[in-house]
Formats: sequence, structure tokens, C-alpha cells
Amino acid sequence: MTTETAATPAAASGTFRLGGDLPVNRLGYGAMQITGPGVWGDPADPDEAVRVLRRAVELGVTFIDTADSYGPFVSENLIRKALHPYAENVVIATKGGLTRPGPDAWLTVGRPEYLRQQVELSLRHLGLERIDLYQLHRIDPKVPLADQLGELVLLQKEGKIRHIGLSEVSVAGIKQASKIADIVSVQNQYNLANRGAEDVLDYCAANNIAFIPWFPMATGELARPGGPLDSLTREGATASQLALAWLLRRSPVLLPIPGTSKVAHLEENAAAATIELTDDEYAALSALSAPGPAARGGGLLSRLGIGRNG
Repeated sequence: MTTETAATPAAASGTFRLGGDLPVNRLGYGAMQITGPGVWGDPADPDEAVRVLRRAVELGVTFIDTADSYGPFVSENLIRKALHPYAENVVIATKGGLTRPGPDAWLTVGRPEYLRQQVELSLRHLGLERIDLYQLHRIDPKVPLADQLGELVLLQKEGKIRHIGLSEVSVAGIKQASKIADIVSVQNQYNLANRGAEDVLDYCAANNIAFIPWFPMATGELARPGGPLDSLTREGATASQLALAWLLRRSPVLLPIPGTSKVAHLEENAAAATIELTDDEYAALSALSAPGPAARGGGLLSRLGIGRNG
């Protein structure tokens, strides 16, 4: 490991160009956990949240993912407090389309006027003139897709959004959306324990679309003491680090965004980018939960007791 890699381990994950023109280091940071219980209100330790964000950038993280609904707006405000004015290479991605009536409650709202309002608020809270990547947090089935994405395209033409992405969509959904907007990213749940979006990942890889796996370390029962993932750990690498290393090797379009509210955990996550899995290790990890009917539609997810918004 070089001195530079040791100082900025996230940079060892390699880079991906969002939309072909916006380079980011592939191991990013997901800013959901710097809020209160139920992703609602302020975190228990706001000062530590600020330290986490600043340390992430020091460790080589250049891609930070958040959403207006995290708090709501708590995450975006903390990002501005910690990092504004932003370093030239730091990309802040945010999302809109979910409203929050209370802790752990999420309602889809895709009306054009609401999305426009949320983009304007995110610009203000983040202290940006343009959002580099704005993702539709969920497609609202009550509103025509052309109206939802059409509004984001208008905001893009107005210079308030650089690139547009989607969250929790199928391959068919991506194809439909791509007729309306240039889709540069997809954010679906995907990890060692739940590979129900395998077909979406393959489609993204074939079309150079970034795939941002939320809840990337949901190893669940796989990492229990004495469990299958635990038995594969090597000296100097935790189960979570191996799960992240597997994602980084799985596809060059994968941009994992592990989140945490503690600096020590952040440093552990960032170090995962420096782990080079052997072919045997990669094959063994891949075999833990091969994609199939049980992994699709949340079957495996439910059995492992995993539930987390993205």
C-alpha cells in the first residue's frame, strides 16, 4: 500500500464518470445515517456527523449521496455545514420524490410542482447553484412518468440539475424513463444478501449507467458469528469490508455508498477499497447467495430480516 493510498484509501476504488463527464471515486458515502431515529430529526451527535463528512473527503470520498427526505433536510444541511464551499472534485447527489409525515414513514409524491419545489429547496440547503446528480427517489404511480421526469428535464435545461438518475426501478422502467430523459444512474438495493436487482445491474453495466447500491453492507445472517461470511474473513479484513470489496469487484459501474454516523466506522469502510480479493475469495463470496428466484422480489431480504429505505 502506498503512502497516498493509506491517506486516501477510497481513491483505490477507482473512478467512474457519471454521464460520461463527471468523475467520482467509486466508493462513496451515503448520508442517511447522519439523522435521528427513523431517519427523522437531528442526529444524537451533530458534531460527530460533521466530523464524519469532513473525514470522508479526507479519505478520498468524492461522491456523497443524500436526499431531501433524510431528516427531512437534516442531512443536506449538515453536508453544507461540514463541506461548503465544496472541493472541486466533490460531487453531491441528492434525491426528491418522497415526503415524510414522521419517523420511518415515507410517501411517494411525484407531482411536477412538488419536485420543482424540492429541487429549489435542495439547492438552498446544500448551498449549490446546480445539483450534479438529482435522482427521482421513487416513481409516483399516480403521476405520469413523462410529467415527473419532464419537470426534471426542464430544471436541467434551466441549469439547476446537471444529471438525472432514478431509484428502485426495473429494467423496463429504465428503458421507459430513457425515452424522456438521459438517465445516468440507478439506485437500487443490492448487496451480498440481496441480489434481486441483478438484471438491472447487468443492464446498467451494458449501457454505462452508474449503479448505486443502497444498503450495500446488508450482510445480515451471512455475517453472523460462525456464519458463512464470517468463515471467509481473512486477517485484517472484516466481514463488512469483504462485502464492500466484493461489490467493487462485481462491476465497474457499481458505486457503493456505505453510510455511518461514526468516524471509526467510516475509516473501516474506506479501507475496504484497498482490499484486493483473490479469484477464489471472490468466487466463494459470490456463491454465498447466488441470484435466483428466492433473491428476487424481496424474498431473501425478508427472510434475513433486512429492511432499510434507500
